[in-house]
Amino acid sequence: MNPARANRFSADEIVADIVRWASVESPSVTPEAVARMYALAGSDLRAAGAAIERSTAPSGAPVLRASFPGRQPGPGILVLGHLDTVHPVGTIEDRLRLRQEGDRLYGPGVLDMKGGLCLALHALRRVRAEDGDTPLPVTFLLIPDEELGSPATRALIEAEARRHRWVLVPEPARQGKVITGRHAFARYRLTTRGKPAHAGADNRAGRSAIRAMARLVETVESATDMDRLVSFSVGVIHGGLFVNVVPTECTAEVLCVASSADNLAFVHDFMGRLQSPVEGVTLEVERGPERPLFEPSEGTLRLYAEAAACAREIGFTLEHGTFGGGSDGNFTGALGIPTLDGLGAVGAGPHTLEEHVLVSQLVPRARLFAGLLSTLGTGDLA
Repeated sequence: MNPARANRFSADEIVADIVRWASVESPSVTPEAVARMYALAGSDLRAAGAAIERSTAPSGAPVLRASFPGRQPGPGILVLGHLDTVHPVGTIEDRLRLRQEGDRLYGPGVLDMKGGLCLALHALRRVRAEDGDTPLPVTFLLIPDEELGSPATRALIEAEARRHRWVLVPEPARQGKVITGRHAFARYRLTTRGKPAHAGADNRAGRSAIRAMARLVETVESATDMDRLVSFSVGVIHGGLFVNVVPTECTAEVLCVASSADNLAFVHDFMGRLQSPVEGVTLEVERGPERPLFEPSEGTLRLYAEAAACAREIGFTLEHGTFGGGSDGNFTGALGIPTLDGLGAVGAGPHTLEEHVLVSQLVPRARLFAGLLSTLGTGDLA
C-alpha cells in the first residue's frame, strides 16, 4: 500500500477500539486483570486473521503471540508491545475516567500503550484489506510485565526478536518523534534492618529502619545529575508494622537511568557503595531487572530513514532521537536488531492522571505504521 493513498482510516474507529481496550484495566500487579485484557486482545487479533499462540511467563502471567502470513517466507517484522499498565484497578471509575475532551482522549493506558497497539492493529487490518498479505510475515508479541521491567519475559523477547528482521515498537511517540535509542535502566531494592523497641515507652532503645531509609532516600536521589544524564528515583517504600513499635525493617525500590555505558557503570558503583547512615541499622542492596543501553545502529537508522520517507509521502516531517523512559525496545535494540520505537500514539502524561492521546494524530500515525508494514521487505530494505 502506497502511504500517499493510505487515507481510509477512521479516527472514530481507532478511538472506539482504544476505549474498548482501555475499559479493561490491566495493572501489572493484578494478574487476573491482565488475563482479561489478554483475552480481549487475543480475540481481536484472531478476528483480524492471526494465528494465536498463548503461553505463560515464568511469573505465571500470560504472553500472547499473534502471527500473520506474508507474501514471502523467512524472517519478518516483530511488533513488540505490552498490555499491562501502572494504573490500579478502579482508576477508570474516578481519578482518570475514560473521556474525550476536544482533541484529547483520556484514560488509563490509552497512551502507554494500548493506543499504540490499537493503532498498529488498525494499520495491519487496512493493509491486508487493501493489498492482501504484507510482503513479509508480521508477528505481534504482547508482554504482561513491561511496567515491572519485563523480569519474566526478557529472554522470551530476545529469542523472538532474533527470529525477525525488524522490530517495530508502538510505544508513545516523544514530542511526535520516533525513538532510535533509549537510555539504560537499572532497578535496585534497598532493605534496612534495625532493632525493635516500644515506641512510646522505650524509644531510645530501638533503631529505626525507616529513619535510616529516609536518610538513604535523600542520599540516593541527590546523586541525580541531569547535566550528565544520570538519575536516581525512589518510587516504592514499605516499612513498619505498628505505630507503637520502632520499625525493624524497611524496603525501597530505586529506578536508575543512565545515558551511556560510563554512566551505567557509575550507577552500579554508586549503588554498590551505599552504607547504612544509622549505627545499629544494617543495609542490604540488591540488583534487580535491567534494561540495557539501546544505541542507534546502522540498521535502526536505515529503518528510521524508511519511516521518514513514508511520513513525507503522507505529508509530515518525522524526526527521531534518543530518550530516557525504557521499553522492551531496549532489549532488541541492544542486540543490534534494527528497532524503531515510539511508533505509537502522540499524546502526553503517561504514568499520570493526565494520560491522554491526541485524536487528531491517530490517523497520520496509523498511515505511517501501515506504510512500514507495506514497504519493509521491498526495495532497499528487502
